[in-house]
Amino acid sequence: MNTVKRYTRHPRPENMIKAPNYRPPLVDPYRSHLRRRRTEDPGVPTTHLLEEIRALGYTGSANLLVRYINQGRAEADHSRLSPRRVTALLTRHPDRLTPADRDLRDRLTQACPEMTQLTALISGFAELLAPADGNDTTLTNWITHARDAELPFLHSFTRGLERDRKAVDAALTLPWHNGRTEGVNNKIKLLKRQTYGRAGHPLLRQQILLNLP
Repeated sequence: MNTVKRYTRHPRPENMIKAPNYRPPLVDPYRSHLRRRRTEDPGVPTTHLLEEIRALGYTGSANLLVRYINQGRAEADHSRLSPRRVTALLTRHPDRLTPADRDLRDRLTQACPEMTQLTALISGFAELLAPADGNDTTLTNWITHARDAELPFLHSFTRGLERDRKAVDAALTLPWHNGRTEGVNNKIKLLKRQTYGRAGHPLLRQQILLNLP
């Protein structure tokens, strides 16, 4: 209730909504030192590393340093990548990536055999999203390759494709879709939420007629 009151008193409520600001870990400024020390002496104790970076100004805890090292972030040449960031790199069209992102994507692809398989499967499925004759047969081959790969998290996705196979085949081979209908439906729902509890059906009807093409 207090949050609602603050929004109603503020002259511009939209300015109160701020994107979260994610700060880098406290260990990040000392990554180069940790990498150099672990290269010189792979068996250096974490307690020694902790003392060294504290002398350099580190103010974090020992547990934070241990997690940082165990996750392999000390050896990385960049900050830890979030799952969302990796997903964006793998699913975005290569032409829409910056040169730095494209280089990072290539290194992720070559990180291990599983990542190489995953990247190839993602690229193969993305090509099917452009409707064309024969995509249904290509999809069958894609499902076979996905099930043969050692990627268990893709198996549930392939089962979902098989359950709705007729609808999926139609979407991948036919030029028609219901995207416009879904867009209109989404906009109507938005208008309903905006006027919930403040207006009746006549005003909602007028808003829909004025806002929809």
